[in-house]
Amino acid sequence: MSDKSVGLVVVSHSRALARAAVALAQEMLHGKQIRISVAAGLDETTFGTDAAAIVDAITAADRGDGVVVLMDLGSAVLSAELACELLDDDVRDRVRLCPAPLVEGLVVAAVVAAGGATVDEVAAEATGALAGKIGHLGPAPVAAVADEPDGVDEVSGAFVVANPHGLHARPAARLVQEVRRRDARARIRNRSTDSGWVDAGSLSKLATLGVRCGDEVEVRVSGSQAAETLDHVLALAGRHFDESLTAPTPSVAEPTVAHAPIGAGPGLGIGPAHSARLAAVEVPDVPAEEPAVEWRRLSKAIAGVRRTISQLRTTTAREVGETEAAIFDAHQLLLDDDALLTAVRERVDGGMSAPAAWSAAIDDLAAEFDGVPDPYLRARAEDVRAVGEQVLRAMLGTATTTSTLAGVLIATDLTPAEAAELDPTQVAAVLLAFGSPHAHNVILLRAKGIPVIVGAGPTVLTIPDGTVIAVDGTRGEFVVDPPPNVRQDFAARVAALAQRQSNAMARAAEPAVTRDGVTVGVGANIGSVDDARAAAAQGADFAGLVRTEFLFLGRQDAPDVEEQFAVYRKIAESLDGRRITLRTLDVGGDKPLEFLPTAAEVNPFLGVRGIRLSLAHPDLLADQLLAMVRLAEQTPVSVMFPMVSTLDELLSGRRLLDEAVARSGRGRPAGLQVGMMVEVPAAALKAAAFTRHVDFFSIGTNDLTQYALAADRNNDAVATIGDTFDPGLLALIRATCRGAAGQATVSVCGEFAADERAVALLLGMGVDSLSVTPPAIPATKEAARAVDVDEARLLAEQVLALDGAAAVRDRLG
Repeated sequence: MSDKSVGLVVVSHSRALARAAVALAQEMLHGKQIRISVAAGLDETTFGTDAAAIVDAITAADRGDGVVVLMDLGSAVLSAELACELLDDDVRDRVRLCPAPLVEGLVVAAVVAAGGATVDEVAAEATGALAGKIGHLGPAPVAAVADEPDGVDEVSGAFVVANPHGLHARPAARLVQEVRRRDARARIRNRSTDSGWVDAGSLSKLATLGVRCGDEVEVRVSGSQAAETLDHVLALAGRHFDESLTAPTPSVAEPTVAHAPIGAGPGLGIGPAHSARLAAVEVPDVPAEEPAVEWRRLSKAIAGVRRTISQLRTTTAREVGETEAAIFDAHQLLLDDDALLTAVRERVDGGMSAPAAWSAAIDDLAAEFDGVPDPYLRARAEDVRAVGEQVLRAMLGTATTTSTLAGVLIATDLTPAEAAELDPTQVAAVLLAFGSPHAHNVILLRAKGIPVIVGAGPTVLTIPDGTVIAVDGTRGEFVVDPPPNVRQDFAARVAALAQRQSNAMARAAEPAVTRDGVTVGVGANIGSVDDARAAAAQGADFAGLVRTEFLFLGRQDAPDVEEQFAVYRKIAESLDGRRITLRTLDVGGDKPLEFLPTAAEVNPFLGVRGIRLSLAHPDLLADQLLAMVRLAEQTPVSVMFPMVSTLDELLSGRRLLDEAVARSGRGRPAGLQVGMMVEVPAAALKAAAFTRHVDFFSIGTNDLTQYALAADRNNDAVATIGDTFDPGLLALIRATCRGAAGQATVSVCGEFAADERAVALLLGMGVDSLSVTPPAIPATKEAARAVDVDEARLLAEQVLALDGAAAVRDRLG
């Protein structure tokens, strides 16, 4: 490769697609080398484009003779334009954004660049890349583009939205992502309200339709991939946009205050009050510079905010979950919204400064949301304003974060981004006037170990900064400016709790041995390699649950055996040879796979999920089991089947495992164990029938509770019914232990295992080990050390005879 030649950059929504296109182009060079950089996807599996990544790719490809940038479709073009605005003037002059089709254009551009052509020659040749096809097949008919679809060369369909809050942020974001993935132009309207047609690839335009639960939506698609796009959109709508119909959602814009504050995050905290809300941003009244300068200023701010949101999404997915992290997809799409950016650019070209133009466009868009009749959709105006403020602060150099705040934070509510940035070593507690205990921000705060109270009422917003507040996030109680004796008592409680936590952490690596000498294994529930490292640092004795579905969700194809084996091995290495329990794929129903479309189910929790889905697709399960068997040749591995209801299901899974052992060609590994989840009441009651075929049971109390008590754990209306302390549920746990009869071990891996009040009760019923989230390991071990198993058995007998969960809690103190 010569030092002086034209470089190429491939911008695509898909990293896999970009790499394949580059590989094809390189095949045409017959050994010649040119610089081809790729800026594709937000990560290995997430579709999207990033202007900052494109800047890096251009910089890497540029050696002074220029760079030709080829893009796939839609927002890739917009991102490339934004990237150019971020470049220095001398570099920008050498860059050509090429309108050529990605694959054909890249092949031609690579060949011409390898021959020493100039940057303009490369761009021109690539632009003519379709000449051969056109000469052979003739030109494609050109359809007029109008606001109203004209029905020519279009496909159309309709669907009824069943999501409780209509097309709010998350389902709308999923729809936009689906539309933007293909070479198609989709238009959509709300047939129920007889709305006009809008671009289905624009998040802001979708919101103006005000699509509510029960509304009928019509969609029309044109373009080379129109039929495929329509099929995927209708399938997505049939899956309710991958959102559970009973899933909790954030509180609406017009919140109602609970009769009493709700303890949403356990723990104690005391400290000075501080407002978590930043002062309003003032747009300076200064003359605008040249439009190109102002647009570059905005582009740089958007790129920085996009990177920040991407980092927050990654953190949230790791610490809380993929579902919760999906809210940031809507924020990313808003930054990439053609309608919004076009409105801003028109203002900039008209002589407005970038901050003023951005602020005005955001206000207009938020006003459109404000005008939507549905109160939940109307609440999305706050999302628009929050993202708009992030960009505005970045432009004005006043960008700051909640990460610098300390004490007891008081706010109307927090955005997920604000919650994600809070430092648990600085923030004593969070006191929210409104909010929901199941909202994204609160879930994230709980994961960070920050005490939280929601629904504290609007009067807390009048508490002056600096006022001392004592917060009990477990009981939902707080005291403003407590008198000296109360302050002293509370501070002592906080100190005692901190000391207990410190003592527990100091002994975390030691075994948990009860007062009468019984060793209780305390493992970790993990969903990533990072979780495994955290578990090791917290003293986990083993991994009691590895949620392998993190490898399968959010991607277009299944991971092969090699990829699975590599990730499982990293988890094992992070735990230094401790036993790891790999649960086979637990998806389906409420957790669909993109690469394995399934029919929508009226009640997905009672549908095709867990082992049922895996047995329906045995090749998928066979590959996963082979990866697990290969790992078991190197480290102790327990294979665990989820959602088992019948003996036939278990035996079918075991047969596939035996076949995987045969495929490995090395015989059954000595450290390989086999077990099953107990999440269905019938499985608990007939545990003895399963015992002859397993080495262990692992009780998933989250699902077992909702199935035993007929109370959806995501439905706030029945939250008090679905109580794991219910004697009926406890009887199922004891039935499992009795069915195991000492021939198989019993572990509990649901959230119940991390409740310190429940540890003695579980050990008294016959549970052998516990598996909890990594941060809960030290405290769970300490709780086990305080137990006398003989006394715990008597306690269990007494508790099982009680009449309800409240009585059980009272008995446990």
